[in-house]
Amino acid sequence: MLFPGKWYKKHFKNNLFMKIILTFSIIAVVTTITFSYLMFLLMSQSVVQRQLEIQKRTVESVNDYMQRKYDAVQTMMRDVYRDSELTANTSYLLEHPYQDYVTYRLDRYLHESSATTDSVQFFRNQMEDDPDIRRLLLYSSAKQQLYVFNDRENFNIISTNAAHSLVPDALYLEEASSVTLPNIWVRKTISLADSPMFSVRVPINDKQSLRNIGQLLVFYDADHIWESIGDYKDDFKGDIIVLSADNDVLFDSSGTFYGKKYPYPEQIQAIYADGEKVNGMLITKLTHTQGGFTVLSAVPERELAATYRGLRNMIVTICLICILFAVITPSLFISNFATRAHNIIRFTRKVKNGDLDARIADVKEDELGQISKSFNDMLDELNLYIDRVFKAEIKQKHSEISALEARVNPHFLYNTLEVIRMRAISQGAADVGEMIYSLSVLFKSYVHPKAKHTMKDELEACRLYLELFRIRYKDKFSYELHCPKELEGRVVLKMSLQPIVENYILHGMRTDRSDNHISILLAKENVILRAVVTDNGRGIKQERLEQIQHDLLDKDSSSQSFGLRSINERMKLLYGEPHGLAVDSEEGKGTTVTVSFPDLGEEEPTYV
Repeated sequence: MLFPGKWYKKHFKNNLFMKIILTFSIIAVVTTITFSYLMFLLMSQSVVQRQLEIQKRTVESVNDYMQRKYDAVQTMMRDVYRDSELTANTSYLLEHPYQDYVTYRLDRYLHESSATTDSVQFFRNQMEDDPDIRRLLLYSSAKQQLYVFNDRENFNIISTNAAHSLVPDALYLEEASSVTLPNIWVRKTISLADSPMFSVRVPINDKQSLRNIGQLLVFYDADHIWESIGDYKDDFKGDIIVLSADNDVLFDSSGTFYGKKYPYPEQIQAIYADGEKVNGMLITKLTHTQGGFTVLSAVPERELAATYRGLRNMIVTICLICILFAVITPSLFISNFATRAHNIIRFTRKVKNGDLDARIADVKEDELGQISKSFNDMLDELNLYIDRVFKAEIKQKHSEISALEARVNPHFLYNTLEVIRMRAISQGAADVGEMIYSLSVLFKSYVHPKAKHTMKDELEACRLYLELFRIRYKDKFSYELHCPKELEGRVVLKMSLQPIVENYILHGMRTDRSDNHISILLAKENVILRAVVTDNGRGIKQERLEQIQHDLLDKDSSSQSFGLRSINERMKLLYGEPHGLAVDSEEGKGTTVTVSFPDLGEEEPTYV
């Protein structure tokens, strides 16, 4: 079991990709949650505002309906007052017995020879014109009678004498023009069913004396209030309550408080009319000053919250999906990227351990793919560089070691050669002394190499070597060295011409002839220095020549032409094509060896 500290060190401390995934995941989660929360707040507020707008429109619709009914009753009485005959007939009806009213109208009809407006028929027509009216009542204060118009076009006269009924006292106390509940004594007197209704009451005064002579009471069906909401029914939340001036419930959409005092006075006393929060309820209200009624909308906050619960669930679901997508998808990409990066790291460790033949198998064209390709190309160049430089240097060292193996204790050799040379001179053998001197200088040039080996040094080594054999063979051998002055200081590969001369002396020179000759001519062609070594020796047989030319092209050949092949391989490894040797020969006529050097100027050789 890993402790948190060890787990952190193992998986995060030195793991850049895990840090990237963790950081990106945290940012993605926090950003998505924040954005979702802000979106939820914005959309939920929008839903709440829309619901409050619906509440407001609903309250306005109910208020308009109630106002229309209130105005209809007021208009009814105004129409009575506008018509003088109707006013007179109504006053007579309320102040006299109904039989006297009938006689009164017949007398007027006979004397005036014209029909007069019948008050009873007028009010009957008013009731027929409004299907929401359940009862229309005229109350006579003088006669203490109720004239009742019902929805079946019946007209009844009911006595309400104060000695036998509480109606006069009840109506006396409710003379003010307002919207209220139907008076309970009136309802019992006219045997009205106990169904939700509200009444609009208007006092009736004598037009001449302005004395109150009765009241007009119109009972409306409260169920029609809900129908006035119209298109808002489906979206409406909470309850609609219509209250009288005394806080009696005229209408309650829930059917709970009708006919009772509304039990939440703090809602009625809300300061703001739109969307005020009172005890967990959002209150919207409108109050009709003249009619004295109030339309109240009460929506529980929990019910309002339910309207955006589905929205909340949808946003949470979308948020979770976005978080999963935002975390998993980049994690997969980064994990793939990390795997490829770790492959590159493992590969570099192989190279560090010396496996220069390893290659990264990544064919993609992105940044890691380009790094892999560049690394592979670098290894190819490195291997080529090793082949050209280090192998060439090894061959060069082998050549030098081979030359030095024969020079054990050079100081002893120099001293010995010098003693022999002086003895030869003292004995009159000047030519022997000269040969010993040339050999001594030649050995010394091999044992003490210069920092820069120039064309002049290489030609001098060839001259010393040839001079030994010129003295030995005297009139049978001659040589020629020709190098333009400007080419003498050019840096060249050490022991690049001397082995060719040595090869001629050992294999090409014919001691039975007196015209043996070898020449070395130097020339420059663009950036190439060419040394042409020509002799008139035995030449090379055609089969042998082809073998030598093949060996020069095949670096793995095990041919006996070690001197020529060594020069050729070293030059190609150091300088590449087209540098190296070319051999041409004809049996019995001689051999020509052309050596192509790079023009390196007078600086140290630069390996390519």
